[in-house]
Parts: sequence; structure tokens; C-alpha cells
Amino acid sequence: MATSSPVHLDYNSFPLIALNCTTRKKLSLYLNPDVVTASNWTILAEEMGYTYQEIKNFERFPDPTSSLLADWREKNSKATVGELLNLLRKIERDDILTDVTPLIDRDCQKYLEKTKESSKPPPVQVETVDSSGGKCITTHDDPSGQLPEQFDAFICYCAQDISFVQEMIAKLEQTNYNLKLCVFDRDVLPGTCLWSITSELIENRCRKMVVVISDDYLDSNECDFQTKFALSLGPGARERRLIPVKYKPMKRQFPSILRFITVCDYTNPHIQAWFWDRLAKALKK
Repeated sequence: MATSSPVHLDYNSFPLIALNCTTRKKLSLYLNPDVVTASNWTILAEEMGYTYQEIKNFERFPDPTSSLLADWREKNSKATVGELLNLLRKIERDDILTDVTPLIDRDCQKYLEKTKESSKPPPVQVETVDSSGGKCITTHDDPSGQLPEQFDAFICYCAQDISFVQEMIAKLEQTNYNLKLCVFDRDVLPGTCLWSITSELIENRCRKMVVVISDDYLDSNECDFQTKFALSLGPGARERRLIPVKYKPMKRQFPSILRFITVCDYTNPHIQAWFWDRLAKALKK
């Protein structure tokens, strides 16, 4: 029986979004450390054309490699898988190419299959749910996908803090502030991919993101992903994104990745009278 030869992949034809989380994390493990013996993410950023000031700005984030790749993808039409591999060769990181290329091959194959599958006409009797932001993500989405539902803020919270989220809804939506909040358990349709939908909402549907901080928040994988995803967005989006809210005393340490952002502190009795007004104005800014 004749065996089929492996398909040759033209990496330059694949956008950077084809690389999945596992592959990007692998790249971060190689490029984030600052070592003398090998080029790291800062050298890669220089080859991508970033300035010194821009590179220093990426240092603020817990995963600068992921932040760099996300920003490069957003700004550059040449941000393809092939160009990334060319840059890794240019900075002499053949060790990365050896280890990561099999993962990239797998990702590109899956992306190719997904692209082919998406080009097929959907069954007439089935209403599709597009997890990348096309249509029917939230309860009030336009089924045609022409007018996706938009929100003033995405609320990042864990299940144990739902009572405070309900108070937030009452104070910000059902008053003269008239804000529109995206509360996952209320607004997102069931049956869709958790990570894809969350990313779409944070990046494209919500102007800001409120992070409800508590001890339970620190144990939530969903909250961790949502916070880090928002922080990884490009500089133009980061400046208007996160508002941390601390609503009850904590026994554990406040998350270090949010320490550089001003906190809206409901636990301080001296400023509780101004709390909701400050938060509402921050969301409208």
C-alpha cells in the first residue's frame, strides 16, 4: 500500500492567529528569560521594528512575548507564521525552530482544516453559533451578525462573588448611569466555546473590563485567563481596559499583575459614598 507524502505547508500563507495557546506558551518559555547566551524577546522585537520605548513598555507585562506577538499581529500585515520563523532564524534561535516547528505544523494543519470546513455552506436547518464573534454569542445579538451586541464593560468575576456582581448590575445598569455590563452567566448563550467567546467579548465587544478581586478570584482559572488576555492586548487597547475592584477584605496577597493599575476599593469606609460614582465615570471615560 502506497503511503501519502506529507503536505508541504507554505508558512507565509498562515496568519499568526493560526498558532494556538500551547505553541505561543512554548515560544514564551524560550524567549521571556533574559539570558546572556541567547537572543530573547527584546531582540525579536527589535527585528520586528519596535522602538526602545515600545520595548520598555512591553516589560510591564507578565508575558512580554505573548504581548509582543499579539501587538505585532494587530499592527503588521506581514505578521505571518513564515515571517515569525524567518525572524527566529535571523536572531539565531535554531533551538526554538527545532523544538517548536512540529507544533507549528500541527497548528497550521488544523487551521487549514478549519478554514476549509468554514467555507462549506451550513446545514439549512441549523442556526450556527460563530465563536469568533460573527453572530449569536450573546442573548441580544442580531442573528444576521450585522449588529453584534456591544457593552460598556466586561465583568470578570468568580461564582463566589456573584452577589456583588448583582449589586453592581443594580447600581450601574438600573439607575441614571444607564451602563450596559457584560455578565457572562446572564448574557452569553450556552453551548459555545468558553475561551473563544470570552476573548471575543473582551477584545471586540466591551470597551472596558472590571475585575472583581477577592481571595476566590485568585483560585479561578477563568478569571486568570480573562485578566491575562486583557493585559496581553496591544498598547492602543490596554490604556482603556482594566479597572480592578476590591469589594471585601482579603487574606491573601493582591495579584501582582494588577498592582500598577489604580484600584477601586469598596472596603474603605471613608470612600464608599463615592465608590459607584467613581466606577461609573471610569467606565464612561
